[in-house]
Amino acid sequence: MSNYELNVAHAGESAVAVNKVLKNTYLLLGLTLAFSAIMASLSFTAPPINMWVYIIGLYGLLFATHALKNSAWGLVTVFAFAGLIGYGTGPLIGMLMSSSAGSSVVMTALGGTAFIFFGLSGYALVSKKDFSFLNGFIFAGFLVLVAAFVLNLFMQMPALQLAMSVGFMLFSSAVILMQTGAIVNGGERNYIVATITLYVSIYNIFMSLIHLLTAFSGDD
Repeated sequence: MSNYELNVAHAGESAVAVNKVLKNTYLLLGLTLAFSAIMASLSFTAPPINMWVYIIGLYGLLFATHALKNSAWGLVTVFAFAGLIGYGTGPLIGMLMSSSAGSSVVMTALGGTAFIFFGLSGYALVSKKDFSFLNGFIFAGFLVLVAAFVLNLFMQMPALQLAMSVGFMLFSSAVILMQTGAIVNGGERNYIVATITLYVSIYNIFMSLIHLLTAFSGDD
């Protein structure tokens, strides 16, 4: 077989692998988002989960998912993670949905999140660009957001909370571009890791929009 034939065969195999990862990622992402919505609806009238229990549970499941990414148990932890986020977010969504103004905020946030995600993902899929240059921005943004989160625990400043919401949106948008680009260009072959990365980004954008819309609507 000539070098040309080998290159063509390799390109074909790479395309098949990329399409498989994309298909599995978006299928699993859709299922986890649906599961989150179901769990959220079940907790509309439930009391809020203790903040520290919620945070420890989420990071524990996130760590477990990455540790089990190459086994079927990784799928279990992904759904557990999505279920916990849905159940933990449910009381807030339920409170907002109890009023017409709050319902408008939730629906606008959902629409905005969908628009941002599909827009960024579509751009990455069509352009096939390598967004690895965003690694530095994402790492720096992560450190800044962690520092702001810790500061906000001790100093409840509305301006800082709004800035964090904007920061999370920019950070998550960059992550969506980088993760989708990594799949398209063959840098990501694990759909479980890709799914939970995109899921967290979507959640961050949705909650950031909720906070911003609530603040600017005067219902904060």
